Amino acid sequence: MSNSINESAVNAMQSLLTLSNLIQLLLGVILVVFALKGFMIPNHFLDGGIIGISLLLHEIYGINLSLCLIIGNIGFLILAYKKISKALAIKSLVAIILLVVGLELVHIEAVTTDHILTAIFGGAILGIGIGLIIRTGAAIDGSEILVVLTRQKIGLSMSEVIIIMNTILFLIIALKLGIEIAMFSIITYFTAAKMIDYVVDGVEQFTALTIISGQSELIKNIIVVDFGKGITVYKGERGYLPGMIDIKNDCDIIVTIVTRLELLNIKKAIKDADPNAFLYVNTVKEASGGILKKLNAH
Repeated sequence: MSNSINESAVNAMQSLLTLSNLIQLLLGVILVVFALKGFMIPNHFLDGGIIGISLLLHEIYGINLSLCLIIGNIGFLILAYKKISKALAIKSLVAIILLVVGLELVHIEAVTTDHILTAIFGGAILGIGIGLIIRTGAAIDGSEILVVLTRQKIGLSMSEVIIIMNTILFLIIALKLGIEIAMFSIITYFTAAKMIDYVVDGVEQFTALTIISGQSELIKNIIVVDFGKGITVYKGERGYLPGMIDIKNDCDIIVTIVTRLELLNIKKAIKDADPNAFLYVNTVKEASGGILKKLNAH
């Protein structure tokens, strides 16, 4: 039993210690330390998750921040090791140790005392750092691990779990530290969350575009030939308008996966070809295979 555990640990560490992973992890931790010590701690701002709870305990009771981070994350690391992935647990442990070392050894003067600048730039730098760490397959905050477990067990989405957790946390911050600090902390949190999205998903996050048009053959040609995108076609019916419920026509429902950078141009080309085309957009959390492989290569 112990041999298999040791082998899993070695494999996880080998996976971690690729050059790109190591550089991203170190850079991510450096940015998190800079955001915390240069912006958030001097201005008494808090974040969500275990980092936010640790900052709250540090502010109210003066408990060492590094100690709070270690104790707060231990249970989640054990859960990750047993329930999710040994590699995730070990990589996360390394990230947390590096964060604690940075917080204890690195001294950074407050960059600014302006609350707006702290909320925006502190949150952005924190989000970029956490995003880089997540891209290596690690988590620096136990709440990220809890999100994965909760989604597996009860089917709540990531956003629902995070909203529930942090609503409770920010209410406590408002009661203990005042409503103003709570509001600025919320701005910091949402700034960080948006930057995490951009770093993890990239500006080329995939989007599903669905088109229903009487000029379906022309639309197909535009998407495939002009833009070089793949499509999927469903057979459907269009019509059923108020007062004309009996009028209907067979139609092709065209679906394509594009990036946010491509979306505007494709929508414009479709509207130019058929101003009456009906289309709608859905965010895609993950996509792979097919013609998308060409996008993932760069």
